[in-house]
Amino acid sequence: MTTQGGNGQETLIRWLTRAWSYVGAVMGDHDYQRYVAHQTARHPGGPVLSERDYWRLRHDEQEANPQGRCC
Repeated sequence: MTTQGGNGQETLIRWLTRAWSYVGAVMGDHDYQRYVAHQTARHPGGPVLSERDYWRLRHDEQEANPQGRCC
């Protein structure tokens, strides 16, 4: 007898992978990759910030314009 979703361990791993991806998306882990994809697609040949510079600029902007923060 086979199950459609695999065994319990595969289902757990698949669920944890999705949950980890969701948490990463909420925390902004994929933002730099989206920025690079956007710059490459919309501004080919243009400068692309390094990941370090991207995060520095982003944090500087948040500090200068705080929005929706609890602290």
